[in-house]
Amino acid sequence: MALDRPTYRIKRHLLGKPLTTERISDEKLSNRTALGVLASDCISSSAYGSEEMLRVLVPVVGAAAFTLLMPVTGAILFVLLLLTLCYSDVVVIYTRAGGSYVVARENFGPNIAQIASVALLVDYIVTVAVQVSAGTNALISLAHLTGGGWTGLDHLQLPVSVAVIVLLAYGNLRGIREAGRTFALPAYLFMAAVGLVLVVAGARGLTGGLPHADLHAPGVVPLGTPGNGWLYGASLFIVLRSFANGGSSLTGLEAISNGISAFREPQGRNARRTLITMSCVLGVLVLGVSTLAHFTHAVPYTDGTPTVIAQEAHLAFGSGPLGMVGLTFVQLATALVLYTGANTPFTGFPFLASFVAADRFLPRVLTRRGHRLAFSNGIIALTVVSLALLLVTGASVDKLVALYAIGVFTAFTMAGSGLTAYHLRRREPYRRVKIAVNGLAAVISAAVVLIFAVTKFTEGAWLVVVVFPLGVWALMRINREYRREAAALESIQASGADRPRVRRHLVFVLVDTLDLATLKALRYAHELRPDEIRAVHFSIDEAHGRRLAARWEATAATTVSLELVACPDRRLRHAMKELATRTTADGETSLTVLVPRRLYSNTLGKILHRGTGEAMAIALEQLPHVAVTILPFDVSRALRALAEGRSPQPD
Repeated sequence: MALDRPTYRIKRHLLGKPLTTERISDEKLSNRTALGVLASDCISSSAYGSEEMLRVLVPVVGAAAFTLLMPVTGAILFVLLLLTLCYSDVVVIYTRAGGSYVVARENFGPNIAQIASVALLVDYIVTVAVQVSAGTNALISLAHLTGGGWTGLDHLQLPVSVAVIVLLAYGNLRGIREAGRTFALPAYLFMAAVGLVLVVAGARGLTGGLPHADLHAPGVVPLGTPGNGWLYGASLFIVLRSFANGGSSLTGLEAISNGISAFREPQGRNARRTLITMSCVLGVLVLGVSTLAHFTHAVPYTDGTPTVIAQEAHLAFGSGPLGMVGLTFVQLATALVLYTGANTPFTGFPFLASFVAADRFLPRVLTRRGHRLAFSNGIIALTVVSLALLLVTGASVDKLVALYAIGVFTAFTMAGSGLTAYHLRRREPYRRVKIAVNGLAAVISAAVVLIFAVTKFTEGAWLVVVVFPLGVWALMRINREYRREAAALESIQASGADRPRVRRHLVFVLVDTLDLATLKALRYAHELRPDEIRAVHFSIDEAHGRRLAARWEATAATTVSLELVACPDRRLRHAMKELATRTTADGETSLTVLVPRRLYSNTLGKILHRGTGEAMAIALEQLPHVAVTILPFDVSRALRALAEGRSPQPD
């Protein structure tokens, strides 16, 4: 620990002890924990899916929207069934993290697969912002319905949301297991809370005591006019738009396939069981929230609060003391599951990014595991981009939903299409059924993408429409660069290509002053056994240069002569490049430049001394026949030797 850098000691204190690579298998999730961690995003979507449907229907058909809500919800549940069957195939056939990206890559090739990767990466980023914003809305809704002086939270929505994202990032940087244990519980609390609301509301409904919401309360979405029939004024376009909005209830369904690497063996079977359980829970929650909205007429508010699910809880429990306790429990559970639903991308995004990076479509730095075996670089990247999106939109769920479903339904489309192609090439039991299910899932998902892109274009969807082709182009460009570099580096010539092609080897030791760091570099230069060693000082101060030369001549510490190179314009890097170029111009000479670097462990030493060695090295790194080596020398160790009465040494 004494030799660790201060930054590492801080990281160790914040994140805990580092985990070795052999511990990866210990960091896998059980089915129960995986349901809480990976399903939080999907299950929590039921908190606002029905509300998003009503937000489209209510302004057009008024109170008739609560009748029309049920068939639209039925259509959403049908899509849920198709996608569950589709992704049950995915997790069994493709047991490596990546989900629809892996399906598209294996069936359509790596280039087409980048559509899926961009879709998923965008979806993960938006999911973090949406879930956190919706969680904060749940708290604000509690303030609206209970009072109690919490109204100041309205002004804290953005900073609270930012703080939650930072907290989620920190939890995930500590490692998979700790993140799982921390973030699994809220999912089960939310299931229990909504289940309690549905049971109490059902009991009150059977006795005729379930009240209705006030459709004309200040701040509600303006009611349309249903006219003579419940579909009057509602075109097919509006119904489709409501259906597309309701598709936000299904976001997160792909998380299990994307994070399958986090499951214990056998991964495919465990992931499928968890997926089916998650889909059943989601179906019950979506149907329950929509049914309760149908009976209570809980209506969306223009500013998003109080939410529909908060109104339903308030109407079910009543306004008495026990009702307030129940409402508080439901809203806190909702806020927690929405916040932890934002944790799902912190599990899926790094896995997916590492997989895409391994295919050389993203920077390879995303493939590295960090201090606690998590893909730290992916977590940090997701945090930074999602925070930027949150700040741009002001943590508004309404603005973010326009960006939300396009990404995930594009991924659904790629998964369904890829599995359709997969089964078309094989002869297997139930082949036609599988082709029909996956093909239908792909068509419906593509329709949702189209509906969203058209109906939400002016509300922010244009950004995703623009980002998609740019994102695919960027990933293709990264891959092309990696392939070009690999082709250049792997063009190995005939046997003996490792033998030197030059006849003469020179070593230059850059000298600023005659000290132990310089002597260490000179000693190393002799160990290289070159044809010639030169000590070179670029003189920008003639008086200093003369003093250095006189001291050099007077010392017996070195047998290497000092060469002074005039540098009146003080362009050290330019002068070094010119000297190196002249030295190697004959094509027969190779040059090694040794740059002494003095290290200072204390802050004052770093402030008082300006290092130029790295700048000199960068200036030379692209020259042919030139190699640069920076030789560190610990000044602090020399200081400790003096303090202890010993003579400091160059080594």
